[in-house]
Amino acid sequence: MIGRRHAVAAHPAERAVGPVQRGAINFLMVCVLGYFLLPLLWVMFAATKSNRDLFTTFGLWFGHGFELFGNLDDLFARDGGIFARWMLNTAVYSGVAALGTAITSAMAGYALAKYRFRGRGLILAVTLGAIMVPPQTLVLPIFFMLSKLEATGSPLSVIVPMIPSPIGVYLMKTYAESAVPDELIDAARVDGDGDVRIFWAIAFRLLVPGVVTVFLLTFVADWNNFFLPLVMLNDNDLFTVGVGLTNWSQVAGAGLDVPYSVVSTGALVSIVPVILVFAVMQRSWQSGLAAGGLK
Repeated sequence: MIGRRHAVAAHPAERAVGPVQRGAINFLMVCVLGYFLLPLLWVMFAATKSNRDLFTTFGLWFGHGFELFGNLDDLFARDGGIFARWMLNTAVYSGVAALGTAITSAMAGYALAKYRFRGRGLILAVTLGAIMVPPQTLVLPIFFMLSKLEATGSPLSVIVPMIPSPIGVYLMKTYAESAVPDELIDAARVDGDGDVRIFWAIAFRLLVPGVVTVFLLTFVADWNNFFLPLVMLNDNDLFTVGVGLTNWSQVAGAGLDVPYSVVSTGALVSIVPVILVFAVMQRSWQSGLAAGGLK
């Protein structure tokens, strides 16, 4: 009877997720994975080809020769090694902006989650509404504003507009509501701590996993930001890697000195720092979440 009851109880679950359904789910996951990996695989193979093989051989396989190291030499030597400068620019812009986004989002999210003040509902509504606005639509108004102040063409004209993040504020508000107990804040106030000390000495430590999450998301978004630096910058030495490679691709399309194989190699190299930063920070993120769960 016991075995029969177990068999009867297990039957609906097995019927709900049977072999056909599992196979369909696995097939869908493979399709989604292929959708994201195919462009990366194409870039990886393209970086190993000569400019001729790039157009005469199958895109998802090697060419007649392995030209990766030659393409890398050409990439970092071309135009006086400007590609390394573009990579450094992008790392600085993205890193500083992402750090500013993470800190300001933590402060704003904590305030919205733990304080009750007049206008809080309006601020939260405006924040949620701003999430729906594509960032690209704000680039030209920001450009005109900075032009009036004669502040375009500098690194700050790229970094400062990337710092505000409505989605970062909302994520940190949601995280702070559960990660920082009200009783802990009340106990700190009884001990005589002020609001600033409570945030930096107590609350911020509990918010670290959320801060790392916001940093990761915004760093990747800022690294891939193309339209803002394209509009704001006019100096080749200040370009990001995306803007610089786009200029090279236009030169290559005009049949001039830069081959497409070098542009493809630059695209592959530009992915590496993002992967490394994500891998390192993800480890800290996961350990922080585990520590928070144990607490």
